[in-house]
Amino acid sequence: MRNARIAALIAVVAVTVTGCAAAAKQHHASGPVVLTTKQVATLRAYGQADTAFGLGLLKEVCVGKTDANIALSPLSVSSALGLAYLGARGETAAAMARALHLPAASGPALAAGLRARLDLLASLVRPGVEFSQSNRIWADRSLPPEPAYVAALRSDYRASLGHVPLVSDPDAARRVINSAIDRDTHGHIPNLLPPHSLHGIGWLLTNALYLKAAWARPFSRAFTAAGSFATSAGQVTAHYLNGRGYKTASADGWTATSLPYRGHRLAMVALLPPAGERLPVSGHTPGSSGCQLPSAAEFAALSARLSRSHHEMSIALPKVKLTWSGSLMTELAQLGMGQAFTPAANFTGISPKACCIGLVQHAATLTVAEKGTVASAATAVGISPTALPAPQPTLKFDRPYLLVIEDTLTGEPLMLAWVANPAG
Repeated sequence: MRNARIAALIAVVAVTVTGCAAAAKQHHASGPVVLTTKQVATLRAYGQADTAFGLGLLKEVCVGKTDANIALSPLSVSSALGLAYLGARGETAAAMARALHLPAASGPALAAGLRARLDLLASLVRPGVEFSQSNRIWADRSLPPEPAYVAALRSDYRASLGHVPLVSDPDAARRVINSAIDRDTHGHIPNLLPPHSLHGIGWLLTNALYLKAAWARPFSRAFTAAGSFATSAGQVTAHYLNGRGYKTASADGWTATSLPYRGHRLAMVALLPPAGERLPVSGHTPGSSGCQLPSAAEFAALSARLSRSHHEMSIALPKVKLTWSGSLMTELAQLGMGQAFTPAANFTGISPKACCIGLVQHAATLTVAEKGTVASAATAVGISPTALPAPQPTLKFDRPYLLVIEDTLTGEPLMLAWVANPAG
């Protein structure tokens, strides 16, 4: 189902209430964006790729967690990693392409797909739907990225280049970057990068996105009611949105419903897992994950059924307000991207001095209420240099000194000053 895949592409891949259930901002020119038939076909491939990547990533994040609320944006994570991917070479690039499920690994096909995805995102904006995102590369002036790499980012991701003192003052750089992410997410993610997280980082690649979408049919606050919700630890109280006439479908024990937003280009798909024991997660022992997730193939099959369904039901969906943040290094390594985090990595497309990925930090928020949904996400991918530039010695004028203002051509002194007490 196209709406389901687009929702999975631009929004949060899943939220868990018990375990898991289902620069500057890039403001594009006003007016409708028309997608060609070829672009739509390409975007469906990217939607399927990002869904598969997102479900796999969420599966890894859920390992060992019980009754944890988790929100992720596959689009944000894949975009930030995609910025790094354009600078990857050799086996590093191949491993990243496999982990990200990229429909095209290089060349004009990749560039065309990435640009088409930007056009898709621009076309989401309409009455009742706000969407914005930013892609940036942050670099220390002592470690300039390759011009061809910067040009590729600008072309394929409309990314901007910002200079911050990642080497000389990483904490100051962190404050500048966090402030930019805070603005781009409308205040929802003020501190993506924790203290001291940028030490040893030479380049930082960031994506931030913001979505505010109104339901096609808002829920009445008068019908919102408290009710019981079963967790593995016992019953808790949730506040349920109640509505009638929602399309539903079932497959392999899963039951899904689609909640359209205004304009019907976006929809939230809520998936209820099979009742009974929690399902084992592929690659992990049963019970090691707090999430019951469908495979990408199961999700696609259920989406197809949902798109054809004429079966409608009333629904009761809990209101939620979720926040999640954390490092994704371990989970991405489990998905096959581990070489990118080691000295064996090849990111020479970014710079001959680039070593490997030293940081992947993600944060996301999601609010589902009577009027609609507000979601935000941000991802930072830090690239470590092979060796940090040696710090320059500091000449500190911490005792009386002389000032001379002179004509540089003739040496004519225009002003002399002896500073004995700058506080005086």
